[in-house]
Amino acid sequence: MPSSMTAFARQTIECPWGTAAWEIRSVNHRYLETGFRMPETVRDIEMALRELARKHLQRGKVDCTLQLNIAQESGDVAVNESLARQYIDASEQLSGLMGNPAPVSPLDILRWPGVLKEPEIDREELKKTLLDLFGQALTQLTEGRRREGERLGQLIEQRLDAIAVEVTAVRGNLPLLLAAQRQKILDRLAEVSANLDQDRLEQELVLLAQKADVDEELDRLETHLGEIRRVLKRNEPVGRRLDFLMQELNREANTLSSKSIASDTTNSAVELKVLIEQMREQIQNIE
Repeated sequence: MPSSMTAFARQTIECPWGTAAWEIRSVNHRYLETGFRMPETVRDIEMALRELARKHLQRGKVDCTLQLNIAQESGDVAVNESLARQYIDASEQLSGLMGNPAPVSPLDILRWPGVLKEPEIDREELKKTLLDLFGQALTQLTEGRRREGERLGQLIEQRLDAIAVEVTAVRGNLPLLLAAQRQKILDRLAEVSANLDQDRLEQELVLLAQKADVDEELDRLETHLGEIRRVLKRNEPVGRRLDFLMQELNREANTLSSKSIASDTTNSAVELKVLIEQMREQIQNIE
């Protein structure tokens, strides 16, 4: 069954060192494009995260957000006094170069990177936990994409059934349409009392029937319908293949319309193009 490219997943965890939460949103895209918003303190695991995403996903624009809260082991706030002293010294040095500098408050110094110490935790354990949690979120995401893809597959199957009905109707009416067209031409010639060579007339009627014959287009439409049903059963990304088959279906529907010699066939060709466009819109969301 096909998988959708649209889904959302969220996984959270509570640990002795704090809490973490992954949110993943994916929408349709021509290729796989992953983006990560996460604290710089754990940015070094990004490549491992991308590799994990590639194992689960083939296509889609995927936005991944990590919310990481590391709790202090006690109520005290740990300050990197050495680094804070360096910032203060640098600030005083700049004050000497300025005529009337604005005072620097302790709160300003606390906002500078690294002044507030993070609790001492096992970095390797933290990274492993974040990677495992991300894997769980990806599993949840792929399950959601699969459920939506199954529903999209059902909608496409409904359109395929409707197209098959139209093809059967056109094929059933075709002999009557050709016979009516032949008789119409003969009646017009009789009205003008045209004295034509019968062999030549038969040749022209045969050529006209060949031009109006859409058996070949109907055969190809049925072949494409069978191929689409077969592709929908694959357990792999099928969006691009289905998109190509929609183009082929549309090509045959256009040819059917151009060869039409009756309003019924024209109406069927129009209905085919409507159904094909409805499928094409749904296929844009399939991986």
